[in-house]
Amino acid sequence: MNNPESLISIVVGLFAMICSYMDFDFFMNNHKARFFINLFGRNGTRAFYFVLGFFLLIVGLGTVR
Repeated sequence: MNNPESLISIVVGLFAMICSYMDFDFFMNNHKARFFINLFGRNGTRAFYFVLGFFLLIVGLGTVR
């Protein structure tokens, strides 16, 4: 694995998916997530972060060499 960006993308994607699925308060109460919570609600934000994490995971797995 010569591409560290792929590994970072995989780790961040898994982290986002796990935190959104488990509904961790430290993750959802972050000041950066407040915009999305106001826009989508808490459950909508959880779904958004899960899909975003899945996308990062797929991109990371797709770019591993």
